Amino acid sequence: MPYDDSGWRNFGRLGANRSPENVRGGQALGAAMEEALSRQIREGGIRSPVTTNRGLNARLNYLDGDAGRQAMADAGIDVTPRTMKKWFDGTQQPLPANKEKIDTAYWNLRTERFLNNLGAFKQHLNNRGRGTSIEIHPINQDLVDEPARRRNLMGEQAHRFLPNVRYIWDDAVDAMREGDSEKLEEIWDDVIADLDSDWGAYTYVSYVGLGA
Repeated sequence: MPYDDSGWRNFGRLGANRSPENVRGGQALGAAMEEALSRQIREGGIRSPVTTNRGLNARLNYLDGDAGRQAMADAGIDVTPRTMKKWFDGTQQPLPANKEKIDTAYWNLRTERFLNNLGAFKQHLNNRGRGTSIEIHPINQDLVDEPARRRNLMGEQAHRFLPNVRYIWDDAVDAMREGDSEKLEEIWDDVIADLDSDWGAYTYVSYVGLGA
């Protein structure tokens, strides 16, 4: 879809790059997906604190295996096999410092497993074909030379909301995982093509948020 991007080819010439939050849309989309993934990892994890018996036992149950014991070692836990067996059997409580390391090992292993299998994250964003909403904020023009500021990108009316973005998420997650910035920009062009005739004004943005 052709559009007049003459004001964006030289992004920064009039001061738009003075605000660090102003980035290309694909970069902002990648950051938004990383935040959504982090949120999914956190919110789907064990909620009870490791300082409670319930929270401790749940983490130890998750860590009961070769991968879990390696995660515990990586977190700095250095105890005898006999002591560790007592932890898993529930006959001995770890010291507070080791409880913190158990918590670290749990979250590290959970994160690693998510990153090694992003299929669940794709399903989360695809949302059974309904897709995921995207909120877009235009660039912050506070530091742009005043004569060059675009009034149509000022105020909340310039915030755009796409309620059901579909069909992009498998490719977008793959691009995020591979660090493929060019692919993310291509995908972002597909996203903003659903905006009005001024969609090129959202090539650069200050914020992208996902409803996931």
